[in-house]
Amino acid sequence: MIGALVRASRPISWINTAYPFAAGYLMATHEVDAVLVVGTLFFLVPYNLLMYGINDVFDYESDLANPRKGGVEGDVVRDRAQAGRIHRAILIACAVTVMPFMAWLLAAGDGWAAVTLLLVVFGVVAYSAPVLRFKERPFLDSLTSALHFAGPLLYALVLADVPLTADGVWPVWTAFVLWGMASHAFGAVQDVRADRAGGIGSVATVIGARATVRVAVGLYVAASALLLVLSWPGILAAALPLAYAASTARFWSITDATCEEANRGWRTFLWLNQPVGFLVTVLLIVEWNGWA
Repeated sequence: MIGALVRASRPISWINTAYPFAAGYLMATHEVDAVLVVGTLFFLVPYNLLMYGINDVFDYESDLANPRKGGVEGDVVRDRAQAGRIHRAILIACAVTVMPFMAWLLAAGDGWAAVTLLLVVFGVVAYSAPVLRFKERPFLDSLTSALHFAGPLLYALVLADVPLTADGVWPVWTAFVLWGMASHAFGAVQDVRADRAGGIGSVATVIGARATVRVAVGLYVAASALLLVLSWPGILAAALPLAYAASTARFWSITDATCEEANRGWRTFLWLNQPVGFLVTVLLIVEWNGWA
């Protein structure tokens, strides 16, 4: 059962939510304190279990019919009786792991930080939970998904009392949101036919695979353009979204009938996150030490 819970939390993606919080808070406060440790741990595991776990629970039927599910892109238990037990365990584990961290963090910050954290977590739940199902509301799906990853950064900045409109701050988090929207939209391309067959809506099912790929490329380029307003050496980060744009552009002429081919690009995306994350870290170290 523990293994099933770990797989449900998508370990490959833990760093994608913990890192933005930790980096944002550390760069803002220059302190290693209890808030940094607790917040990083929260966004490392419980947050991801909540995000992906409830998605596994409430997307079970469509996941069964999705050929790409069953590995790093989402675990699927084929035995329905066993799946029912695991799904109950996931929901219980979400409550048990998330609530203590949430309570501590809400007490540690001010009112604005509390509101920000509540909205970020609400977005995670609303994306997959019945009735709300933001993932089935085209365009809102991409924005909500982007905030799953940019949200921890925004929360860290608010928690550290950093004005979100400050020079050098707003271009970073805005570009991060655009990057997240592009990534979600491109990720939806590979599922166009499966989602339509399952009656699931997404930005890709509405505007089609080809248009979605082109929108994603445009959003990556827009993120890059925003980062050009940063001072040296931060401006070097403007090159990073272009790597994703180039990878996604390979599918510029994809069609709904060949949408599954985009899975190759999605796997490239998962791999690309590693070197790009490394280069972001290098830039932060340079900035931190004032080496440029």
